[in-house]
Amino acid sequence: MDRRTFTLSLLSTAALAGCSSISRDPTRQFRASYGAVTDGGFKIPEIPIRKIDKQYLRQEVDYPTKQRVGTIVVDVPKRFLYLVQPGGKAMRYGVGVGKQGFAWSGNAKIGWKKEWPTWTPPARMIGRRPELKKWAGGMPPGLSNPLGPRALYLTQGGRDTLYRLHGTPEWWSIGTAASSGCIRLLNQDIIDLYDRVKPGAKVVVKQT
Repeated sequence: MDRRTFTLSLLSTAALAGCSSISRDPTRQFRASYGAVTDGGFKIPEIPIRKIDKQYLRQEVDYPTKQRVGTIVVDVPKRFLYLVQPGGKAMRYGVGVGKQGFAWSGNAKIGWKKEWPTWTPPARMIGRRPELKKWAGGMPPGLSNPLGPRALYLTQGGRDTLYRLHGTPEWWSIGTAASSGCIRLLNQDIIDLYDRVKPGAKVVVKQT
């Protein structure tokens, strides 16, 4: 074997080893986004991203659309939320959506935003689940609060729709239809989204 052939062989072996290393850990590029973080006096746990389909992890993607930059588009069937960016791009987040019978669609706006919100179950939910009556006056913020560390409140015509974009401690529910109609994101993702959008931003929720 001459020197040139030997060198090419080494490079080929190294390249294959590198590809093999990447394939063993397809979530490597996402680690920094989902580590444990202290926020508002609470320590949000690390997300076990190897247990989540990587398509549902936060990433910038191509997204040609006629919607204005800053618009949020929720694709319910695909379980994605897109924040429209310049240049035909979008920041894409995986979401959990409403169970059949509780799904909602339409256009709305971000009426207001809140860090570490109080969760108040609606009267109809309490009717279905009487054990929630103890939170009729509001569940304090915390790691077990269903709204997580942030909530974006959707309004139509200035009126609260009672639907929210919010965090969740139930990371395993992302990519599923598990909520009572609201759109849930990983806690680290709702913090990221919260920092990127302003009250008044358009929200489009699509069921098809």
